[in-house]
Amino acid sequence: MGVRTAAGGGRFEEIGSYARARRVGPFVWVAGTTAIEPSGRLHAPGNAYAQTRYILDRIEQALKDVGAELRHVCRVRAYLTEDADAHGFIRAHGEIFKGIAPVLTGVTAGLSQPGMVVEIDVDAVIHDGEGNIPGIA
Repeated sequence: MGVRTAAGGGRFEEIGSYARARRVGPFVWVAGTTAIEPSGRLHAPGNAYAQTRYILDRIEQALKDVGAELRHVCRVRAYLTEDADAHGFIRAHGEIFKGIAPVLTGVTAGLSQPGMVVEIDVDAVIHDGEGNIPGIA
């Protein structure tokens, strides 16, 4: 299985020497991901629902880049600003993870720019439909 990494095009990835996603065997970690578009513009300032959908799309691509899928996600950590609409976040999370039900932790955090209200990171384990991990008896 080996080690695989994926870049996400984030503005700090090269400077900070980190990957958007890293897979070691069946285990996958996706770094804290925000709603910064490739242009550098913030997607949907102040809108927790729209930012969450955008972020989870970016996370889904990062997972695919290392051979994983959303169904493999076991843990989600969400960082929300004090003024974030938590209901918008929960609604978007529920739409994306319906039927998967990863564990979820939400914390209040100060994020890096005005209008940014959500940051998310995930942990995943690649497994089959029965929960078995390939190569592990």
